[in-house]
Amino acid sequence: MPIPEKQLETWAHQGAISTAKSTHESVRNALFESKSLRQMDLDVYLQGSYKNSTNIRGDSDVDIIVQLNSVFIPDTSGLSSSEREQFVMTYGDAAYSWDNFRTDVLKALREYYGSKAITESNKSIKVAGVSGRLPSDVVVCLQYRKYRRFRGIGDEDYIEGIIFYTLVERRKVINYPKKHYVNGVNKQKRTDNFYKRTVRMFKNARTYLVDNGTVDAKLAPSYFLECLLYNVPDRFFTTSYQETFYQVLKWLCQTNLSGFTCQNEQLPLFGSSPEQWSETRAQKLIESLVKLWNQW
Repeated sequence: MPIPEKQLETWAHQGAISTAKSTHESVRNALFESKSLRQMDLDVYLQGSYKNSTNIRGDSDVDIIVQLNSVFIPDTSGLSSSEREQFVMTYGDAAYSWDNFRTDVLKALREYYGSKAITESNKSIKVAGVSGRLPSDVVVCLQYRKYRRFRGIGDEDYIEGIIFYTLVERRKVINYPKKHYVNGVNKQKRTDNFYKRTVRMFKNARTYLVDNGTVDAKLAPSYFLECLLYNVPDRFFTTSYQETFYQVLKWLCQTNLSGFTCQNEQLPLFGSSPEQWSETRAQKLIESLVKLWNQW
């Protein structure tokens, strides 16, 4: 028998967000306590499930972006040769690097929370949680600009992203969290506010499979699952939880996944980089969800 409507409706509910907001404010306060950072052009904002309103009850770690805007890394490959020449003449190389910025952010967090609360990982700085504050992953990055036009300052067009480097491999990582958020908001509107409920419903279904030992916990990270569902046409997000779950799953079973993009619409969802998913893992998740639906 199919999964009951009431169960799917429960899975569609959003988890608590108040502690995530206070965690974000705490990290923001920590950074602006620093004399070296408070004068800089910074964006400190949530990303991930708490930002996108797709968090479920089991979510804990809060993802926070610390983005420096006064220094940026450009991608000018989309410009004409004359536009690239104009760009080079307009912008010089910055003396303050990502390494400098990360060092200043790390120092500010240690001074505010104490060194024991701070751990460095390959992609982020981890801040331990306490009562009233969730553990957080702080991603330190520079603004990234994917240029579409450049005729001078004030007459330029680009897609804003972020860029940072892994500590171990010194590998460049580029993403577009602001585009991800805006595209999710727009899809939510187009689906009469049903898209994010559906994401939470599928995330909880995945968690159910993990908890029952059906799939591995690393099979379908939340970001990849959200991006997978973003590619589903709007018409399949209806006002019935059962109908939506069935139609979305049916469409995914019948569709070639290879051309799927991330929700930011700038990067392919599937590939060989550590920031991409594999089609094999996605297909295994889909098959497990079909079995869950048919054998509930």
